[in-house]
Amino acid sequence: MKILPSRMKTNQATGGKPLYRRLWFWAGLGVGGGIVALIYGISLIDRTLPDQAELNAVLREQTLTIKASDGTILQQQGEATREQLKLEQIPDNLKKAFIASEDRRFRQHNGFDPQGIVRAGLNNLRSQGVVEGGSTITQQLTRILFLKQEQTIWRKLKEVRLAQKMEHELTKDQILERYLNLVYLGGGAYGVADAAWVYFSKSPDQLTLAEMATIAGLAPAPSLYAPDKNPEAAIRRRNLVLQRMQEDGVITPEQRQAALQESLTLKSSLPKRVQVESPYFTSYIQKELPKYVPAKVLASEGLVVETTLNPAWQKVAEEAVAKTLRNQGRWENFKQAAMVAIDPRSGEIKAMVGGKDFGKNQFNRVTQAQRQPGSTFKGFVYATAIASGKSPYDSYEDAPFVVDGYEPKNYSERFRGSMNIRDALTRSINIIAVKVLIDVGFTPTIKLAHDMGIKSELKPTYSLALGSNEVNLLELTSAYGSFATQGLHTEPHGITRILNRQGKVIWSANFKSKRALDADSAAIMTWMLRNVVEEGTGAAAQLGERPVAGKTGTSDEARDLWFIGYIPQMVTGVWLGNDDNRPTYGSSGSAAYTWHEFMEKAAEGMPVEKFPKRPKLEGRKGTIKAQSIKPKQVLNRSLSSDNDSEGESARNSEESGSSRRRRRRSYSQEEQQSNYTPRRRRRDRSEESNSSNSSSESSTPRRRSRRVESDSPPPPRTRRSSSPDNNSGSSSPQPSWRERLRPSN
Repeated sequence: MKILPSRMKTNQATGGKPLYRRLWFWAGLGVGGGIVALIYGISLIDRTLPDQAELNAVLREQTLTIKASDGTILQQQGEATREQLKLEQIPDNLKKAFIASEDRRFRQHNGFDPQGIVRAGLNNLRSQGVVEGGSTITQQLTRILFLKQEQTIWRKLKEVRLAQKMEHELTKDQILERYLNLVYLGGGAYGVADAAWVYFSKSPDQLTLAEMATIAGLAPAPSLYAPDKNPEAAIRRRNLVLQRMQEDGVITPEQRQAALQESLTLKSSLPKRVQVESPYFTSYIQKELPKYVPAKVLASEGLVVETTLNPAWQKVAEEAVAKTLRNQGRWENFKQAAMVAIDPRSGEIKAMVGGKDFGKNQFNRVTQAQRQPGSTFKGFVYATAIASGKSPYDSYEDAPFVVDGYEPKNYSERFRGSMNIRDALTRSINIIAVKVLIDVGFTPTIKLAHDMGIKSELKPTYSLALGSNEVNLLELTSAYGSFATQGLHTEPHGITRILNRQGKVIWSANFKSKRALDADSAAIMTWMLRNVVEEGTGAAAQLGERPVAGKTGTSDEARDLWFIGYIPQMVTGVWLGNDDNRPTYGSSGSAAYTWHEFMEKAAEGMPVEKFPKRPKLEGRKGTIKAQSIKPKQVLNRSLSSDNDSEGESARNSEESGSSRRRRRRSYSQEEQQSNYTPRRRRRDRSEESNSSNSSSESSTPRRRSRRVESDSPPPPRTRRSSSPDNNSGSSSPQPSWRERLRPSN
């Protein structure tokens, strides 16, 4: 009975109704729940959005742009913009045309514009069609950079939230600049610069007001308003943009009227981004990228790759290769050529031509073709000898020689008796190269070649001295660059920096030089290799007063024609031959001439630098320990008897060969000083085996011979006088019909 009064007081205090039956209670609960739900929804959306740092992106996803050293674009893949313009480079009327067309309150809203949505909806109702969108320019930019194009409420919510975040991170001008560079405008054009080129073959600053309005009108539906596919719709859309520009006070009625009367005149061009410059080089770069960037980044992010390629030198290299293939190639029976130029001090690849026609064959003969280097490999043999303490004036006997059943042959099949190392390199004498290899050993020679830049496997056989182990042009050229830098080797590379979508550097080249050969030995080798160009088989490579060093090389039956040459600032390698390994009728003089054609133009304006002086030879100590080979069996024959009878019988044996092979080899090439008229002679080749089984080979009476090097001096096209071999003892031969018909250019 005592409790009843207190209950009555409670009911009176609450108006006689329980709390859960009060309207304000549920209203407050609904508002509070809505706020909580909104906060949770926003946090849920935020978790799916890119990080704040990514809002600075200037590229679309899954794009790749490869640039030359001067910033010009070599290749683009994906939805990439060819020309990224700064906002100040874009005409003011073009910017205002897009704002009038796409987002009239762009400067007032914070990324999301409810007023604009209402206005767009009313305009669409009046027109009974979609004439205006509700998305702001900021929303469109977020969709371009981060979101997919599916039409869902969830995507729209993310778009709105991301636009608000972007407005806090970037200025209005930064947003507008990115949008105008990235918006898709049909015809493969991404951005206003691409669109101006695709539709009118102009740069943006050359567009008329009517053309600017036409391009701005494409943004909502490029396929619908494309002027090349639907000109009537394009004109209607253009006129609408002009009307809005007048309403917004951007242009005067007179300007609008003049633009309306302008006819739609198109001058279409293919998007520049589909063009690929230096395709052999760019394909090489794409294969190199996985070394520096994770596969996930390559697959998903937009990247800009800055490379080492010098476009001017690249053009000269392509012209030199094309000229050689067009002239000497037809005459000397080689169908392919390759060239690579490297700055030996930095390892940067400055030019690369991987073949005749990338469109027909994408095989890169600079990086992928493994070929026998012939006598160019002698550079490493003699460098090992010099580094072991030998003098360039140390003499060896050029005479018939058989070691463990292997019999090296000079190409000329003649023997010159005692000859020092320098002259043997100049004349590319095979027998002496093998004897030097025996003195210094397989292991030191192979190690030095690898330290200098050769990456291919090198087998310890006697024929190693004559270039029987296959290498590619890039590694061989890079290795010769170690001579140019006084023994320092830097890894050859084509990429300087890789930038992500935000323009931040995610990788940069930092290749350190490593000592491969002592400086004195490198200087002596350069002095010797200069003599090859000045007085020997590489005479076609001479560059007037500019000092040049290098080495020619020719494999069996002239299948591969090489010249690797350098000046202090650049090393360049040339290869000529056939993909199917067919013999050629050419000589390494053609490769040296191709080198000259490139370097003469590439070096224009480059200061003339001198090589280091040859160091003193007296009292010099070696930096490499020789590991002399101990053959099982060595046979040395009389020089006079071999010159009189052995050589003659060998030549008679050659003449008894098949007529087809005689026709293939109609002129001979010999190691000589200076210049003379080259002719070719039959070259024999037999299989080489490792020294490990040399014992069994020596027990057989059959001898294996190797006449690898031809290295003829330059053809008559070098416009230098011809002279016979001073040691041949014969008069200058009359030119054959083949020589008289040889093209002169």
